[in-house]
Amino acid sequence: MFVNSERILNDLTERTSVAVVHYWNTRIGQHDRQRQAGKADQGARSAVTGGAQMDGFIDLFAELIVQAGIPERFIFRKKAVELPGFFRPTKEWDLLVVRDKTLLVAIEAKSQVGPSFGNNFNNRTEEAMGSALDLWTAYRERAYLDSPQPFLGYFFMLEDCPSSNRPVKVKEPHFSVFPEFVGASYMRRYEIFCRKLVLERHYTAAAFISSTKDDGIHGRFAIPAEDLSVERFAKTLTAHVTAFA
Repeated sequence: MFVNSERILNDLTERTSVAVVHYWNTRIGQHDRQRQAGKADQGARSAVTGGAQMDGFIDLFAELIVQAGIPERFIFRKKAVELPGFFRPTKEWDLLVVRDKTLLVAIEAKSQVGPSFGNNFNNRTEEAMGSALDLWTAYRERAYLDSPQPFLGYFFMLEDCPSSNRPVKVKEPHFSVFPEFVGASYMRRYEIFCRKLVLERHYTAAAFISSTKDDGIHGRFAIPAEDLSVERFAKTLTAHVTAFA
């Protein structure tokens, strides 16, 4: 592993804090502009618009990739981020690494804030699972030519608030749900979801963090589960791209 990569990994908590600050400041700024323009999103929909909120995290991942030995010209974000799908023509990713017609990395970075979590939770999980299925099926059909198996990453940040920590009832009119979901809050549901994405090999790695609005603007965040830490995600990503540097 490159020395510079080790340096970034050693400063990972601080660098993640900077990205958390960017997230909340950007989101607050977007909300204020929308309100002034009379176009405020309804309910929690504002949590899934304004992708610039996640730029700090994408910056961090891009820097890790560069320091691992991949030239910046092979990293794509905001532009040229489409990949062919199998069930749809294309899918836009938040970050791609494509070198000499070889797909090395695809990363999705998402978030959600309250107060309403139910519908958006279902949308987020269905979207992540569908994107993975679409990519791996296209990969099987050689849509990415002779690319070796790429790193597929999923990063998620959730607002830590009473609504996300409150136990949620499940409806079981015909069959019992899996026991881990009984009484699980949305915080716990997202943790389970991210873990299963990796365990079932839909994604190479997943990271899950949470932050309150008040703490987040000061860069403070929590890691609900160590196996879904930013550090583990970053080390897995770095190890993968180093092999192709």
